Amino acid sequence: MSPTNDNIAHPSSISDRSRWIALVVLCVGMLMIVLDATIVNVALPKIQTDLGFSQSSLAWVVNAYLISFGGLLLFAGRLGDLLGRRDIFMSGLVLFTGASLACGLADSQTVLVVARFIQGIGGALTSAVILGMIVTMFPEPGEQAKAIGVYSFVASAGGSIGLLAGGAITQAINWHWIFIVNLPIAVVTGTLALRYLGRDRGLGFGKGADLPGAGLIVGALMIGVYAIVEASNYGWGSAHTLGFGAGAVALLAGFVLREARAANPLVPLRIFRSRNLSGANAIQALMVAGMYGMFFLGALYLQRVLGFDSLEVGLGFIPVTAIIGTLSLGFSAKLNLRFGARATLIPGLVAVAAGLALFSQISVDGSYWSEVLPAMVLVGIGAGLSFPSVMTLAMSGVRPEEAGLASGLVNTTLQVGGALGLAVLATLSTSRTSNLVSSGDSAASALTSGYQLAFVVGAALVLGAVAIAVTVLRSPPAAGEAAAVEAAEAEPVFSSEAA
Repeated sequence: MSPTNDNIAHPSSISDRSRWIALVVLCVGMLMIVLDATIVNVALPKIQTDLGFSQSSLAWVVNAYLISFGGLLLFAGRLGDLLGRRDIFMSGLVLFTGASLACGLADSQTVLVVARFIQGIGGALTSAVILGMIVTMFPEPGEQAKAIGVYSFVASAGGSIGLLAGGAITQAINWHWIFIVNLPIAVVTGTLALRYLGRDRGLGFGKGADLPGAGLIVGALMIGVYAIVEASNYGWGSAHTLGFGAGAVALLAGFVLREARAANPLVPLRIFRSRNLSGANAIQALMVAGMYGMFFLGALYLQRVLGFDSLEVGLGFIPVTAIIGTLSLGFSAKLNLRFGARATLIPGLVAVAAGLALFSQISVDGSYWSEVLPAMVLVGIGAGLSFPSVMTLAMSGVRPEEAGLASGLVNTTLQVGGALGLAVLATLSTSRTSNLVSSGDSAASALTSGYQLAFVVGAALVLGAVAIAVTVLRSPPAAGEAAAVEAAEAEPVFSSEAA
């Protein structure tokens, strides 16, 4: 076993059966968080009618969650390292559950939007530490590959499951239940977490309680996400978008300067010296930026052009979810062990780019079976290979006491990259559609052309991820070599801390 800081729970203290049960508990918690980011989308028309939202204000039902969630992920991950990951996980779960109840009982616009913001805070606390807990519980390469594969499936495929669940619940009962259904799931998850998740003490606030740094990074991310999600309303070149974007960049620059000078920084900048961590996060941001367009704009194409209802849209995405699950839950892990994460990632990214390029060939009178499904199959294969590999690379070489920080960083790039990519692709698609409609094209033709452009750009983003994978990433050393290197480097690190 690799050496660990005394404050970090030792995997050997947890039975093998309990570790796998704990993994299921963590992944159920993650699934609940991921579902809630998308399950609301198909219920928005009903929510708008019942609570009287205008078209512009309705976006805040989604944006309030995204801003708090994306803004707090990095900070929440570091809090897990400092205060104990299980405690942060449980705190987030309690907050998320209470906010879900408030959302389900909401009878006004204000209550729903505020509850969604709080829900995002709880979601960030819960999800930011999960990957860090997994790599700590499963240090052996084979088991870790399998565990990350399970997590990757939940994180990547949960969105399409949310589309199906949201459509089914909204049509069968009403929109309130898409939030209330979280309560029994959260209660069971919390009960099992208290039993099966080992309690880690954390490093203590003195090891990185940089409150000014925390304020700067949370402010930068929240303002940045706000600028992104509102760009579709104000325009990318507007004073509103540019002003808030500049504010986010200024706060981020202040954060970097603060962390470079702080005695106990919230985010030690040395973590970014790892080519694999920095490269893998950049790859993930580009990959999800392209893929989010498939899920969101692909769903709109099925609804607005092909005439699918909300439940049929959910069913239409089942193949891509099934393929991601099949590959993530076993096959991808075997390839990572046999050929390495980098060698598995690159063809996976190529398959995602090819799937998005094929999606760009959709037509006004197209068929789901001949035009949409083949593209989904390619994207599913690529994502099933890519997500476990890129997460393995992002967490490789990370110190045990910084696993929560790395986990929060992975989730931050996942969410912020997805939000930025979707905002850009949706804006491009909308602009293309508007121009064609004003030129006399039919609505269906203009919509289809807009979606085609978005998918082409999405494919280009993923090709950019391929370029980074080829030029930046390095294959992690073999398990035995990694253990020897870690053992050689661990002595001065921990002996100085003890002194």
